[in-house]
Amino acid sequence: MDSILKVLVLTDDYWHPSEVIERGLAALDIEDMVFDVVRTAKDILTPAFVRRYDALVNCKGDVLNAANDSKWFEPNVTEFGPQELKEYVENGGALTVVHSGLTVKEPVYTSLVGSVFQSHPPRETVYLHITENNAITDQVHDFSVRDEPYQIEILSHDIRPFMERTSEHGGTCIAGYTRTPGKGRIAVLTPGHTLSVWENPDFQRLFRQAIRWTVKA
Repeated sequence: MDSILKVLVLTDDYWHPSEVIERGLAALDIEDMVFDVVRTAKDILTPAFVRRYDALVNCKGDVLNAANDSKWFEPNVTEFGPQELKEYVENGGALTVVHSGLTVKEPVYTSLVGSVFQSHPPRETVYLHITENNAITDQVHDFSVRDEPYQIEILSHDIRPFMERTSEHGGTCIAGYTRTPGKGRIAVLTPGHTLSVWENPDFQRLFRQAIRWTVKA
């Protein structure tokens, strides 16, 4: 078996309660990753704390937690904000952004991630189509889920799409891509609102392989 990865997962905002992500992680049934979930990140994250882990996953919008809509990227207070995240990735860090992690609209963050959330129609059947065979999509088949069909605006010219989604009211949009800023790697997945998505075997494989790709494992 490959080496066991320590993965830090940021979760919990009003529209995306942590319980969905935590149940989704529990459903993965894998032995090569250990997940540590942080819900209220503001006074926990520091650059040194993040470096304890092999990879970082953001499934969280820019609020403190589901019960407090104050921003957790607070200038001069939060020790690990957008600039520190940028430095972490560009110095070789591994970042995977899933669903609500795309709703953060702070400029340094969106420039780093390479896209920004625009809107989504009501939840409906979303069809995911693999557009590039790579280490993330290996053995992943086209699949469909009930989810929010995120519409994102691409900000960076150097993204490499590997998946798109279509839905009745959401049309067609990129649903998965990678970036390699500096020495680091970023993988982005737009699905992930519901537990049923996290329990889907193809999404689970995408998620797991995205993390491994970011850490070059």
